[in-house]
Amino acid sequence: MARHSKHFAKEIEKLKSMILALGTNVEASVKRAVRALTRRDSTLALKVIDADYEIDQMEVDIEEECLKILALHQPVANDLRLIISILKINNDLERIGDLAVNISERAVYLSTHNKIEFPFDLQDMAEKAQEMLNGSLDAMVNLDTELAHKVCKADDEVDAMNREAYTLVEERIRQCPDQLNSMIQFLSASRYLERVADHATNIAEDVIYLVDGNIIRHSKENI
Repeated sequence: MARHSKHFAKEIEKLKSMILALGTNVEASVKRAVRALTRRDSTLALKVIDADYEIDQMEVDIEEECLKILALHQPVANDLRLIISILKINNDLERIGDLAVNISERAVYLSTHNKIEFPFDLQDMAEKAQEMLNGSLDAMVNLDTELAHKVCKADDEVDAMNREAYTLVEERIRQCPDQLNSMIQFLSASRYLERVADHATNIAEDVIYLVDGNIIRHSKENI
């Protein structure tokens, strides 16, 4: 029995290392995508797009590892909650990786067109979304529910930024209809950043579930 427990503990530690590595990769991918967008750097954007296969493979490997542990060890209580949380976080991280690709595709498009100033503060929004992602990953590593709650609260701010971006883009299109296509790219980028923040919030909520056993999704009053 002791041997079994020791083997199980090693597999859990391996799984934790895998999800942390995925988180690090995804965080770097988002950072590069935002840099590519703000600088209209198509070379960097294409690197983000090309590297997405690695994130996808890591997500598959983690899911397979979780399923293997569930099948072989049939964990219960806290251990089961850990596996479930990692499965969910794994999915959110892979989706954030996809959003980094989407942002990079906007960068590629904008790099081939005349430079137009952003109609809203995309850099501020990007920084807030990245802070949320970083905070959710730190909360995951340190099992820090206080930090996780802060991430959840910050989501409203990014939502407000996205709504403001929509209003500002709509106004710019009315003033400069010839900029329509570029404005749509800016608006898409804003929406993708808002989705990054949503997934970071999901991760933070999963950390709270992992530590406290509380499911706070759809219960904003509990945040």
